[in-house]
Amino acid sequence: MGWLDGHRAVVTGGGSGIGAAVCRTFAREGARVAVLDRHVGAARAVAAQVGGVALACDVTRPDDVERAMLDADSALGGITDLVNNAGTGRSKPLHAYTDAEWELIVGVNLTGAFRCIRAVAPLLAERGGGCILNNASLNALRPLPGEGPYSAAKAGLVNLTMTAAVEYAPAVRVNCVSPGLIDTPLTAMIGANPEWAQAARAGTPLRRIGSPDEVAEVIAFLCSDRAAYVTGQNIVIDGGAALGSLQADGLLRAMLAPRAGEDHAGR
Repeated sequence: MGWLDGHRAVVTGGGSGIGAAVCRTFAREGARVAVLDRHVGAARAVAAQVGGVALACDVTRPDDVERAMLDADSALGGITDLVNNAGTGRSKPLHAYTDAEWELIVGVNLTGAFRCIRAVAPLLAERGGGCILNNASLNALRPLPGEGPYSAAKAGLVNLTMTAAVEYAPAVRVNCVSPGLIDTPLTAMIGANPEWAQAARAGTPLRRIGSPDEVAEVIAFLCSDRAAYVTGQNIVIDGGAALGSLQADGLLRAMLAPRAGEDHAGR
């Protein structure tokens, strides 16, 4: 018996990275999966691996979302779980972003999730229940310079999660995960640079970069009956990276740095 036997899940951005890992994990645990991605070829490749359904969907287009959710509902025999995973980002100073870049990043990461919830939540409620899982980011809690629109959108997604959890209870549970640095195509440039990768590992208490499968396992748990009393929560998956304090770290380095002429023998 799998954790998700009988579940029928829709995963946006399911063609790669965390989304693809979610599709594989859900299928392994007994769920039928509809793999949605704006790159339909990638969606088909993942769907073939998991015996799922592939559908083209660009979450920035309202008509795309409505059509894809209806098609997924029909193909699966009724949706029970929605995983809002589609995301995109850039890195540059806040003042350098154009209106179009802002609208795209917020449109995919926040508005796209809203559109999917709008399409699916009423179906779940009418049929007696289900789960919605939003994939946010550690940026929602600890923003990084250069990622202003992304961080703002992900913070909004965390709040949207709580709002939806209140509005659609008790039938529908709505939760969120906030991954830290995970080894996906979007972060490949970090892993490819030994110095950057070492710095990332050194700044993480668990001393490594996370894997998509580790995020997918948490998402599967939150959508399973094992988390039946969990809703409106944001689970951080970051190997402990957010536990540090920039102020405290800087102060400790200053306090512990050897001073000129001071003898530190025996320490």
